[in-house]
Amino acid sequence: MRPLRLDMAGFTVFRDQTTVDFTDADYFALVGPTGSGKSTVLDAICFALYGTVPRWGGVRGIGNALAPSASEARVRLVFESANNRFVATRVVRRDGRGNVKTAGAGLQLMPPGFDVTKLDTGMDLADLGEVLAGTPAEMDAAVLEAVGLPYEQFTSCVVLPQGQFADFLHAKPATRQQILVNLLGLHVYEEVQVKATERGRTAEAKLTVVEQQLGTLEDATDEAVEAAAGELSRMRELTAAVEAAVPGLRDAREAETAAAGARDALDAELAALGSVRVPDGLTEVSGAIAAARDAATRAADEVHAAEEAEEKIRGELTAAGDPGRLRVALDRHTELARLIEQEEWFAGKVSVAEVEHRDAVAAADLAHAHHVGAQQLLEQARQDYRDAQQRDRAVALRGHLTAGDACPVCEQTVTEVPEVPGESAVRIAEVAGNVAKEEAEKATARWRERDAVARNVANDLERKRGQYEHHLTRLAEVRRAVEGLPGVEALQQRLAELGELQRRLEDAAAAVRAARDGHRRAQALVRTAEEQQRAVWQRFDAARDGLARFVPPPADRDDLAGAWRALVDWAAAEHGRRRAAREEAEAAVQAARASTVRVHESIVELFTAAGATTPAGQVGESGLIRAAAVAAERAAAAWQRATERRELARAAAEQRGALQRESRVAKSLAGHLRANNFERWLLEEALDLLVDGASRILRELTGGQYELMHEKGEFSVVDHHDAGLRRGVRTLSGGETFQASLALALALSEQLAGMSTTAASLESIVLDEGFGTLDAATLDVVAATLENLAARGDRMVGLVTHVHALAERVPVRFEVRKDARTAHVERVGL
Repeated sequence: MRPLRLDMAGFTVFRDQTTVDFTDADYFALVGPTGSGKSTVLDAICFALYGTVPRWGGVRGIGNALAPSASEARVRLVFESANNRFVATRVVRRDGRGNVKTAGAGLQLMPPGFDVTKLDTGMDLADLGEVLAGTPAEMDAAVLEAVGLPYEQFTSCVVLPQGQFADFLHAKPATRQQILVNLLGLHVYEEVQVKATERGRTAEAKLTVVEQQLGTLEDATDEAVEAAAGELSRMRELTAAVEAAVPGLRDAREAETAAAGARDALDAELAALGSVRVPDGLTEVSGAIAAARDAATRAADEVHAAEEAEEKIRGELTAAGDPGRLRVALDRHTELARLIEQEEWFAGKVSVAEVEHRDAVAAADLAHAHHVGAQQLLEQARQDYRDAQQRDRAVALRGHLTAGDACPVCEQTVTEVPEVPGESAVRIAEVAGNVAKEEAEKATARWRERDAVARNVANDLERKRGQYEHHLTRLAEVRRAVEGLPGVEALQQRLAELGELQRRLEDAAAAVRAARDGHRRAQALVRTAEEQQRAVWQRFDAARDGLARFVPPPADRDDLAGAWRALVDWAAAEHGRRRAAREEAEAAVQAARASTVRVHESIVELFTAAGATTPAGQVGESGLIRAAAVAAERAAAAWQRATERRELARAAAEQRGALQRESRVAKSLAGHLRANNFERWLLEEALDLLVDGASRILRELTGGQYELMHEKGEFSVVDHHDAGLRRGVRTLSGGETFQASLALALALSEQLAGMSTTAASLESIVLDEGFGTLDAATLDVVAATLENLAARGDRMVGLVTHVHALAERVPVRFEVRKDARTAHVERVGL
């Protein structure tokens, strides 16, 4: 895994958006004062990949990701692994209750040649490439697949944080062994063992199936193929013989068909001649026409007589006068009597209305007089109120007057001051004015009410006078209309006579309708009789036309019964003459049928002689040829099937041999790998190479004092300054432990490229440990070792330090500084 770019926003001390570009930084250092945020850059790399940081103590410390007072933290890491480029993103948010949770996580495989600088344009996650993981739960497996290391091994081999630098050195043998297995990809041999076992089982299963198949192919022999070939030859000979014999059968059947046709023709003639019969009811049909025609004539005479009677009564009714005019004259007499009766009633209504009108006008005049008087009293009360106001003002001046003083109004000397009244004149005038006002309002209301009543009564009077005048006008008009008209009794008598004539006319019309209905029924009977006679003639013509080929005698069209009898007698004579010919035709048919049976049996004998299935029943020529062809096809199919089964048996035998060899090889390989001996040997070889490289580096770092060794997975050091004393690595001091851990980490980074077979290659190593504890000579050796490792160009080397002498020797430096708000990172160097 090799980091290329790191983006942070709201992450711990990096409150603002911060980008660290590791592109072309093969050897870099994170420098800056203590507490400025150098280690936080490494924390961000771990957090983007695994969602946790060693210093936080697990996933529960996720709240440490947020900068103070920030509500969201975003970290995005672009890295390379096994020649592929990935981008890992994690987002942490604080909700309204103060709980901090991972709001989003994702891993994308970026397309080849993707320009990392495009991330500065704010691209959406969907634009970064193929999504490998989209939720926090999916990230663990996706990151492990991409990086090749779980979190614990990543922080022991790639990013070595403070306080965990010596983890690989002090790890238990099983843990260290698992780290090497992952780094070297040795689990592939376990997979090979599993797959070899599976392949052996699969081969055994297939072998069982092949054995079963061979068991079903025991009869697939060369002899079976030869027998099938012989059967095929016989069936082909049968087909040729049947095809040669079929024309004779066809000729015999054609002769039989011709004889049967002649016999059937005679049967048809006999049936046609024998079917001629005189229709039932022929005599009744002939007599029904004459009876129906006589009845129709009598019905026509009855219609004529009824129509003449109706026309006579209609003439009498016309001469008697118009009944409508008589009814109008009678209505005029009735209306005149009613108008005369209502005249006195209308006159009385007008008289009463005139009296009511006079009373209402008098009441209105009296109310108006009261209204005028009340208005005059109200005006007098208003004048009295104005006078009272003047008296009260004069009385108000008396309170300031003294006898002998000058009057303020007339300026004359006041000899005597009048006594001040006990009650205000205005108050008395107001009471009197209110009474007058109430009386005036009441009088005005009564006057208006009486005046409205008078107007209503006047309108009613005018309406009733108009009604009376209209009644008199109508009475005069009706009297003029009645003059010269017959009397009421004469009019009523003439109307009664007209009613009797009208009744007689209706009876005559009913008689006409009944006569016409009878005439229509008689005509329908005539048509029915004629239709029956026509139907019998049609049957006669059909019967005669059916016998036209026998040339029947001509028919008398005037005598229906005679024509039928002549045709029946002729048909009976012709039927008798054809009976003898029919017996001869039947004998010819029997002889032809016997000949056909003999030819058919000879062909069937061909099938029997060939051992083929005999066709059932009287099969036709094409059926016999088809049966022979089917037998040949079945024989050919049987020969083909026998040949195929023989080839299938041979192929199955060859497959059985191959599966037996494959099973033996798979079982042997699985047996060699089952006990993990090969993997254990590879681990021991890898550990030997790792310890040899670490010992070389440790000797350089310690001036030849210490050398690293291992036995049964446990690390120890040899102290050459103490007579080659061998002691455990946990007995080393802090500085010595740092030197040994550094040597082991550098050796692991050096050796892994040549030993790894998977993507879990250590393409980078970042050290975050106290370089300040080293003396100048050791620091120089460490710097030279790191420079040599970086100069190889196959991995990135990074370190976190605040040692100025070491930082100056690193070509690329990321200076980390912190102000009151946020931390900043600035790249210095190449």
